[in-house]
Amino acid sequence: MKNSKEKGFVLRSLDTIEVVGNKLPHPVTLFFYFAITVVVLSAVFSAFGLQVNDPVNEGEVLTVKNLLSAEGIEYMFMNAVANFTGFAPLGTVLVTMLGIGIAERSGLISAALRGLVTSVPKQLMTAALVFGGIMSSMAADAGYVVLTPLGAVLFAGLGRHPLAGLAAAFAGVSAGYSANLLLTSLDPLLGSLTQEAAATLNPAYAESMNYAMNYYFMIVSVFVLTLVGTFVTEKIVEPRLGTYKGAITDQVDYLSSVEKKGLWGALIAFLATCAALALLIVPEWGPLRGEDGAIINSPFFSSLVPVILLMFFIPGFVYGKITKSIKNDKDVADQLSDTMATMGAYIVLAFAAGQFVAYFNETNLGRILAIKGAEFLETTGFTGIPLIITFIVVAGFINLFIGSASAKWAIMAPVFVPMMMGIGYSPELTQMAYRIADSTTNVISPLMPYFAIVIAFAQKYDKKIGIGTLISTMLPYSIAFTIIWVLMLIVWMLFGIDLGPGSPIYYQP
Repeated sequence: MKNSKEKGFVLRSLDTIEVVGNKLPHPVTLFFYFAITVVVLSAVFSAFGLQVNDPVNEGEVLTVKNLLSAEGIEYMFMNAVANFTGFAPLGTVLVTMLGIGIAERSGLISAALRGLVTSVPKQLMTAALVFGGIMSSMAADAGYVVLTPLGAVLFAGLGRHPLAGLAAAFAGVSAGYSANLLLTSLDPLLGSLTQEAAATLNPAYAESMNYAMNYYFMIVSVFVLTLVGTFVTEKIVEPRLGTYKGAITDQVDYLSSVEKKGLWGALIAFLATCAALALLIVPEWGPLRGEDGAIINSPFFSSLVPVILLMFFIPGFVYGKITKSIKNDKDVADQLSDTMATMGAYIVLAFAAGQFVAYFNETNLGRILAIKGAEFLETTGFTGIPLIITFIVVAGFINLFIGSASAKWAIMAPVFVPMMMGIGYSPELTQMAYRIADSTTNVISPLMPYFAIVIAFAQKYDKKIGIGTLISTMLPYSIAFTIIWVLMLIVWMLFGIDLGPGSPIYYQP
């Protein structure tokens, strides 16, 4: 590949973003700053008598609660622990990660991904890599460390440019993060924040929501993005890279007979788990079926967190027993403990974010800002598809500076979810628009946590590769995925198709 000493506008802009982003405080620190800002603003706006008419409860007036008053200070001290333990995503993430942790640490996730991409015909290798990368989001970060280096090795073995294989896998893993055939840990994580934000404007509507609110859109996205990623790899990225002339020393790590046996056992366990869960909801006497016979708004959809836990834990346990990565209950306990140990940073973040979100709600600043914002948008007439596209652009730009999907949504959801509800767009639609922006810009964000690791993998084949080279390679994926996903969302909006079970596009109070 030829490297130009003079960088284009896009790469210069991304270099600037990297510099600015690196100077930003840690997300934990940011949330503490935001919490302090909310406290100060509550005193200022309360002193100025800011108020609005509540559109949900007619006749009621919303005023700003001053957190620097005696009552406000008492609230902050008395509720510090409750704000932390009551932070919506905290419990859901920790519980789902218990199941995913067993599936990952037993070796099931890695074996499943390797088995998928090494067992397809060479003509379908590109599609298999992109598809496998998209599906790897069910195991959080496993795709970055398993599929990206494997993609390079597989392409090299086929006489193709290894960096094209790495790029295809990286695009699937990162840019397709919000598409999957299964529910992942990201669904309850973001969904709980969305529900909490929606509850500030309409608690009854928030109670009717479920974590599978984007599931239909996610399923279709898997196949569409697989086709788009395959096209970009074979028609744009690979021809640009040219012929690889370096030496190949790595070998493909094919599945052993024990691993294959373990995968079959895990598949049987997964199907048995699905069958057992089906008995809880499909029959009319199913205990997780709604009282009126409804399935969408049934206890089942309110129990998706333990459902996800079981669907990962049981197959992971069976795989571990067959492959001997789990020999006894001590191994299970150790793997669960190791998984929770990796969540330490998230728990600290949850404490800071919990205070910010609670203060924002307690002061009524979130609702007032949402109502004022909705009124402004209606006055200007800036609504509809242009508004949604603008929101996606703004969220994608923010993603270049703050990599954590949950951290960004914890900041944005309390403002944008009720604001969009105020002009007739459902929380489910706002969340899906955010997920599109967050996923598609991951591959061009130098601050994405795994970006440096992917560069390290790439430097095995070209020692001169740096941030600019990788970004220029991944930019076509980011652009193509964004365009196709936005077009999909426009189709959904035009035809009013539900984004998930009981999850409409438009909000009706």
